[in-house]
Amino acid sequence: MDSVAIALLAVCQWGLSGCEARVDPTTDTDVVLMTPDCAETQPLPTLGLMTGLPLNFPLGVDFANYARGEVDPPWQAKALGQCHKVIPLDTVAPIAALDPNAAPTNPLSNLARLAIVQPRGLSPQDNVALDDWVRGGGRLLLVLDPMLTGEYDLPLGDARRPNAVAFIPPVVARWGMTITFNEAQEFAARTVTIGDGEFAVLLTGEIEAAGHACLRNDAYPVQQCAVGEGLVTIVADAAVFEDEQLAGENGSAINALLAFAYDD
Repeated sequence: MDSVAIALLAVCQWGLSGCEARVDPTTDTDVVLMTPDCAETQPLPTLGLMTGLPLNFPLGVDFANYARGEVDPPWQAKALGQCHKVIPLDTVAPIAALDPNAAPTNPLSNLARLAIVQPRGLSPQDNVALDDWVRGGGRLLLVLDPMLTGEYDLPLGDARRPNAVAFIPPVVARWGMTITFNEAQEFAARTVTIGDGEFAVLLTGEIEAAGHACLRNDAYPVQQCAVGEGLVTIVADAAVFEDEQLAGENGSAINALLAFAYDD
């Protein structure tokens, strides 16, 4: 996708002048058809979450007020908390201790489930740590949207603003997958299949996998592949993490996606 097309889509997605009216993303779209039942699961499994989207904390609020419970958490946090105990992560690479004689802290230790959703970027150390963790048996949900469709009331250049275009980490290619974006696709919601159900997407990427231990052998917005002893689920769209309507009642699409990525 060339820089001109990216710039034009970015301008249109934020609702600025000179673009056609936004399409209603819920038109003719059946939101998730499978809803996991996790209400009886105790204790809840732990989920590491690394993201550049405002999934843990609402944008534009004072953190002290949020910590005191004076501000409601985002709807995404409520959805994620239904089936998991969420641990926010800023990195997945080992963190050096202040004491030079002490061992580094491994953010992925004792984690079996990890979600990385539209990250601001993964360092070389993150890529290595992620590859090692997955091959050792970890289960990863990696959401990389080539063109976000959510609206964020923040100026361009604000550090809190999510990346409109995902940075594809090198580890994706190492796992035998590539992500492309068709700039000519229609700006309209549609459904894609995951397991026994479906969920809504909007302006997706297409994932192709070269491995033999993968769910599909064609280009599709969702791909799942065995990597070593672990499992990688990649989704080339983040709409259900941005749009409460597309996420379904109580964020059912998010939890269905997590169940698809982690449950046997």
